[in-house]
Amino acid sequence: MRCFGWIFWLFAIGVTSAQAQHQHMMSADTVMPPMERMGSGTTWIPDAVVIPSVYGAFKGWNLMAHGILFGYYDRQDGPRGADQFGSLNWAMLMATHDLAGGRIQFRTMLSLDPATVQDGGYPLLLQTGETYRGQALRDRQHPHDFWMELGALYEQAVTADLGLFLYAAPSGEPALGPVAFMHRPSAFDDPAAPLGHHWQDATHITFGVVTAGVFGRRWKAEISAFNGREPDEERWGFDRVRLNSYSGRVTVSPHSRLNMTLGYGKLEDPEILHPGEDVQRVAASLLYGDRIGDVGQASVAAIWGANRHAGSDRITHSALVELGLTADTHNTVTVRTEFVQKSGEELAISTAPDATFDVAAVSVGYIREFLQQLGTTTGIGIRGTLNWLPSALEPHYGSRTPVGLFVFLRLRPTLKPAMQSGMKMQ
Repeated sequence: MRCFGWIFWLFAIGVTSAQAQHQHMMSADTVMPPMERMGSGTTWIPDAVVIPSVYGAFKGWNLMAHGILFGYYDRQDGPRGADQFGSLNWAMLMATHDLAGGRIQFRTMLSLDPATVQDGGYPLLLQTGETYRGQALRDRQHPHDFWMELGALYEQAVTADLGLFLYAAPSGEPALGPVAFMHRPSAFDDPAAPLGHHWQDATHITFGVVTAGVFGRRWKAEISAFNGREPDEERWGFDRVRLNSYSGRVTVSPHSRLNMTLGYGKLEDPEILHPGEDVQRVAASLLYGDRIGDVGQASVAAIWGANRHAGSDRITHSALVELGLTADTHNTVTVRTEFVQKSGEELAISTAPDATFDVAAVSVGYIREFLQQLGTTTGIGIRGTLNWLPSALEPHYGSRTPVGLFVFLRLRPTLKPAMQSGMKMQ
């Protein structure tokens, strides 16, 4: 972790040294959105809040970099629980340049999770999705792939109020779900993935994506062709790139503090253990946030997602409400409440594989920052979770209210002062 931290700091020095040259990419007379508005893939976050980042410029290129490093001890109680030391981490670089009357943006997002998260994933009660050694993962969250994103985005203003864009990526995110949890201002200080991840934003790593869309100052409409198959267990390389699924999403930002999305997608053959079984997914989100003083911000997300598997009339739902609060330079709070409907098969309940179980969880976290240096902040944190299960699951988990705990160190860029933030919509 110390080595990774020094690499992160050195990178921050290099980018921050060019801070004075940075120019924001939006002005009052153009429809082109600022770099700070970009979330994961082609999603937007509200203009009033930011993802902690460092900025710079080099020979006509505008640069933005952000990322995070968690070094954690994770303990999940009960007969299905486990404990683990490890690290969750990712880093992203975006480089933007004017091109042919518009602008081109190259981006890459990388993670060392395949080396720092062992045993197929970190323990997380009630979590499901993907596989390890040919078996479905349950009560664990899989690590991210090394190539989380590698793609390019071209945007072109047609008029002062209308623009077009094209996004292509051998590893990227289609226009379907909300801003992925690592990029949501309400979630980036929370080390754990949502329990409804595979109902909401799991397509944030997809090997093969092409997205086209049209946008205005306060809205965007887009469609994607993409690879519906979830990433395989080999986390370091690229999976087979193909375009066999489709999706569409509408985003509306009526105010600088508010962002709303609605997306639909049909995923062909997403799960390795269920070949030929397609999934239809609908996801909606509301993101709200604002700055607090010069160095803080508060952000809230409300997300709903639903899956329907081919050959079944059953629709399973998920819902999430979360808060991320950076009160000042020393104190950060996270809160997440979740509800998900999961099948007995997903939870490895062999006696009732076709049953649907309603599960819920509430997680609260606190981080105390103790070191700000070279454009980064380091904090020590704790995150506790209380899960709620139906009585039918009590024999498997040892309780209807099993608990989980993370203790961690977290390193990321500092929030820049509000006065330096990008231009906000009024």
